Amino acid sequence: MVERVSWMAPVDYEIMLFFDEHAIQVSPRVLAANIDYDRQYVSKRCRVLSEADLLESVQTGLYQLTDTGHDYLEGELDVRELEDDED
Repeated sequence: MVERVSWMAPVDYEIMLFFDEHAIQVSPRVLAANIDYDRQYVSKRCRVLSEADLLESVQTGLYQLTDTGHDYLEGELDVRELEDDED
């Protein structure tokens, strides 16, 4: 079970889970269409997740899950590290 991080929005888990299930690089537009959320909101959340090192921007406008993101989803990351990132 993944421990929730206080600053995360509900869509953040869905975003990371999409990348975990699909080892591809996609834009927020494509991602939003696949998880049924607003593109602008998904784009904003991708930037936030990228700043926390859970996603990485591999090219302009393309994202993928980081090793830290994988570790978080596997429950292998101390979420206190992510809480500290937003202070």
